Amino acid sequence: MSTRLSPTLAYCISVDATSRDFEPSASNITFARLVLAATTNDRVPQPTHPVLPPRPVANAIVQHFMSNVYQLFTCFSDTALFTILHDVYEQHESSVKDSAYWLLYMVLAIGSTAQSQSINDEHYRRGVNFVAKALTYADRALAPGYLTQIQSLLLLTLYAMLDPAHFDSWHLIGFTARAVLDLGLHQDPPVSSASDKSLLDMRRKVFYCTYALDRAISMAHARSFSFTDDSVNVAFPTTQSPSQKPSTMANGPQSANPSLLLFQLRRAQSFWYQELYQSEPTPLANPLPFLWQMCLEMREWGQSLPESLPVGTRRMFEQELWYSYVYCIAPSARAPHITDYGRTLIFEYSLAYLNSMYETAHGGLNCAFYTYQDALKVYFMANQFIAVLRDAEEMLLSDSQVPPPLSAPGTAPPPPIPLRSGPTAMDNSSNNGNNNNNNVDRSLWCLEHISQTLDLYGARWGDATMLRLGFERISGETIQRLRSRRQMRNVGLPQPQRPPLQTVLHTVSPPAVMKREDQQLPSDIRWPAIDASQTAQDDGLC
Repeated sequence: MSTRLSPTLAYCISVDATSRDFEPSASNITFARLVLAATTNDRVPQPTHPVLPPRPVANAIVQHFMSNVYQLFTCFSDTALFTILHDVYEQHESSVKDSAYWLLYMVLAIGSTAQSQSINDEHYRRGVNFVAKALTYADRALAPGYLTQIQSLLLLTLYAMLDPAHFDSWHLIGFTARAVLDLGLHQDPPVSSASDKSLLDMRRKVFYCTYALDRAISMAHARSFSFTDDSVNVAFPTTQSPSQKPSTMANGPQSANPSLLLFQLRRAQSFWYQELYQSEPTPLANPLPFLWQMCLEMREWGQSLPESLPVGTRRMFEQELWYSYVYCIAPSARAPHITDYGRTLIFEYSLAYLNSMYETAHGGLNCAFYTYQDALKVYFMANQFIAVLRDAEEMLLSDSQVPPPLSAPGTAPPPPIPLRSGPTAMDNSSNNGNNNNNNVDRSLWCLEHISQTLDLYGARWGDATMLRLGFERISGETIQRLRSRRQMRNVGLPQPQRPPLQTVLHTVSPPAVMKREDQQLPSDIRWPAIDASQTAQDDGLC
């Protein structure tokens, strides 16, 4: 497990994480205050009055939450939420517990902030006010030893992903994971003791919500997971018997439930991420069969996505799939060498992802659950796109057909080259009839629009502004070279042949740790290999 805290604080929590009598002491210290002290960035202002909006406004916020967030993270009973909402607005508050108030105000905070388009707009200010009110109930809502503690921490983590200025989502999911382990939710109870099926199902949902967030946040920040898959023995909610430990997803998803689909994808991502980035850094003797098998399992998952999924959710899953392909195939300490076919896959999937995220960002980023972590993913994918162009520019821009490497009998085939997508793939007017160089136009269009995508993220999250500045710094030379190449092609001049760079692994600090303006982004990137354990150590977190 990753150690995210100082030894003193970690000791306090390890001793008392399951103690139900961790109440305010003479020193006014509670478990909740320890958690908040360790995970708060900027202090949340005091709530203004009145906090609750008119009932129709609250209903609309809750509906946005249910449609875009709850469908993925079903970590509490929706019936309980609507009962609390009714009781509070009908002033039947005598029976409403602190954990219930926390649930209501955090749902309102997440639902409002998820609709924000820019820093300090009405949706964001309202969300901060809701979370400020929720914090007044923190001592009992975060009291250790109860399932409600983990549910409350999950909601705060979801909010932190939307408001990195106030809370640190990586440390929060670390606390949540620790509470999950302390309560034993990472192991299904014996069949004989699981008499309440609804309680068992909720227990599993809470675990997999924690699991999914831990994997997503850690990968986006290029850091270690809170716990390994080897320690987990929990069936997926609802769909499997208590004795069945889930595999990654060999047969694809069997349900249109978006949360189950997300859990399945996170299991697959977790497997290869641990193997490639959290294991001993000894190169695999023959990594291609492993990489192709991982890609095959994820591809089967993607091909099995039900048609009934909401459009925004389907697009989000497709983007996550493209991101996963690139992350898995990119050079790592365990698979340091890459073939021309692998370079082509990285080029095409990075381009597809970046173009899709451009469209999503211009659509408002609220058609599904998009967070600050997605800005980090855009930056990561942009770096991979530039790296592969620098490494194999002539091969990629010549539009030459690269044959897939042969697979041994009984092993997975390499992924197919995806169909071309994006605005310039459908509009060859700038090519002057020379389709052999279409990848020049596609690459330029993509690179020139990444800054716009990051600008939109920066308008919503100030910490994302320096991601755009960093991207412009590392992409300027590549963009200018491609513009010159296009200009020479358009006037019929021979294009200069650029010798390929030797593929060199460079460990680059992830953008997540460079949140403040006085910190520096890397000025040059070839292959931004990720070493999660080393990154954590460099950050002083281990």
